[in-house]
Amino acid sequence: MSGAVKSNVFGSSGTVAAAAGGLKWESVVTASTVTVESNRGYFVNTTSNACTVTLPASPDVGDQVILLDYARTWDTNAVTIDSNGNNFQGDADTFTVDYDTEGQGINIVYSGSTNGWIPNSDIANALTPVAPPTQRGIFAYGYTNANVSMSNLINSSGVIASDVSGVGSDTANLAAATYGIDKAIFAYGSTNSDVNTKNLVNNSGVIQATAAGVGTARSALSAAGYGTDKAIFDYGTTGSLSTISNLVTNQGVVGSDNSIAGSGRRYHTSVGYGGDKAISFGGRDGASGRLNTKNLISNTGVVAANATGGGTARNNLASTTYGSSGEAMFAYGNSDGATNLSLKNLINSSGAIASDVTGVGTARQALAATNYGGDKGAFAYGNTSSAVSIKNLAGNNGVIASDVTGVGTGRYYLAAAGYSTSA
Repeated sequence: MSGAVKSNVFGSSGTVAAAAGGLKWESVVTASTVTVESNRGYFVNTTSNACTVTLPASPDVGDQVILLDYARTWDTNAVTIDSNGNNFQGDADTFTVDYDTEGQGINIVYSGSTNGWIPNSDIANALTPVAPPTQRGIFAYGYTNANVSMSNLINSSGVIASDVSGVGSDTANLAAATYGIDKAIFAYGSTNSDVNTKNLVNNSGVIQATAAGVGTARSALSAAGYGTDKAIFDYGTTGSLSTISNLVTNQGVVGSDNSIAGSGRRYHTSVGYGGDKAISFGGRDGASGRLNTKNLISNTGVVAANATGGGTARNNLASTTYGSSGEAMFAYGNSDGATNLSLKNLINSSGAIASDVTGVGTARQALAATNYGGDKGAFAYGNTSSAVSIKNLAGNNGVIASDVTGVGTGRYYLAAAGYSTSA
């Protein structure tokens, strides 16, 4: 019992207070089952699956086990306690004991055969760390009368800088998203044929050399952040429409193809909402019709089935987050191949899309958008009937401002994403 833990292990400060010799902590548990030992602590990571924890079969009175929600995912994938023939709070082992609260910590103590294991503490840590907001953004690549390789940074005040050329392969119809909280990734697209390459952007806004990607080469896809620090690329075309996603880790590693729900589409948009989720909207289907379909994306990167969106069906639109409560917006686009649009739809923190609001700057399509300044957004570039160099800033109240012209080389079919937490 040299590793025994004192009572009130969480105490008023929420820290574990161990007796001399300390509590032994084991490696992070990611398996779906684990058998634990007395007087040890376990970090249980249920990001990918639920976990059944089997307690010691022959504990002594005073033996303790501590379990902690390593990734704050017990609300998604619960921990089930198997008391291994002993009672749990006086109930027989045949009873189901689940812990399914985000951020929970359990300290259970064996009291003897009558009541068996008893929780000394099963509190939930209510403090969910909040990622610092993104302050800067980057617009890059696109098409003028040919694919181009250039970027323009936007600072925390919404000022777009001059062109920087020669940043990887000339690419259009690609997608971009923030990952790792303060970095960005551009991936896929067309260099005259579809590619699956990627270019990472560091937290200083420098685009790295082109690297081989993962998954199916495709273009006219979209991307968004999810889960606070990861990203997802979804749908697109390979010549035929795809129902594929590729998840990006918080280290910028692109995962293999995932088959996803919903119908194939191209020229749609995706954006984060609610702080840790994303939404895909619009685009064109196989019959070249415009869509107002939406697909919600969970905080684990799972794409939901088609649902009716909101507002005008359109393609070649753009989207950005804004505000401080998980809001986002879609704006601009094309409704029928001939009609460019000047409208927006706000998205609340639950993923509900509001009705059209019209008259928000020059009607155009195939533009890009990014968040900046912590709680604002910017729409820039695009195609009216030719490439244009226009930006429209969106305030933290969701209001899109008038056109500002002359912000770098006019182009369309580009991409944009936020980076940097430093203003």
